[in-house]
Amino acid sequence: MTDTDAPTTKRDAQRLETRQRIYDAALAEFKRSGMADADVGAIVAEAGVARGTFYFHFPTKEHVLEEAEGDLVQRLATDLGKFTATKPDLWSVLEEIGRLVVASETRLGTRLFRDVLALHFSTTRPPGYAKSTEHPLVASLSEQIRLAQKSGTAHPEADPDESALFFLLGVYSLLVTVHQPKAARGRILQGFVRSTRRGLEAP
Repeated sequence: MTDTDAPTTKRDAQRLETRQRIYDAALAEFKRSGMADADVGAIVAEAGVARGTFYFHFPTKEHVLEEAEGDLVQRLATDLGKFTATKPDLWSVLEEIGRLVVASETRLGTRLFRDVLALHFSTTRPPGYAKSTEHPLVASLSEQIRLAQKSGTAHPEADPDESALFFLLGVYSLLVTVHQPKAARGRILQGFVRSTRRGLEAP
């Protein structure tokens, strides 16, 4: 490391530490109040930064949600990867995705969980993934559908990428709009998985 490198590295470390403080404070505020009612003033006070510093790192509150969604997706993709390593059938994979997404509500809290899922249907959300196939969960499920087509389990004319995207958006929309107890939502999701299976299953 040269003398000129050291200050840059220190500044970068401070910048990342500040950004993480803002992010953590914002998530805590979102959990309390929901994104729409979250107070940026409370966030910056908790993080110990100026209001302008918040907007430097996160141009809008939805940019915070975008990062939270990215963190969630990476965790879900990792957990799903462990599951698919056991080589389950496609229908078990669909059920596992539903289970993993529902379980995330406990970790995130109900308000933040719904805000993160609702971000997928927002007209003002940040750009996010350039293509749906870059979404780790979509990519993973799409690959499972291709494997099922090769084994003769899934319909050969089904588009794996579109089918994976439609399934995930369906799961998200159900969890955003259905506010019944978890047991009731679980039954609705099971019905959705069965409907998806009927549409994807080989003739």
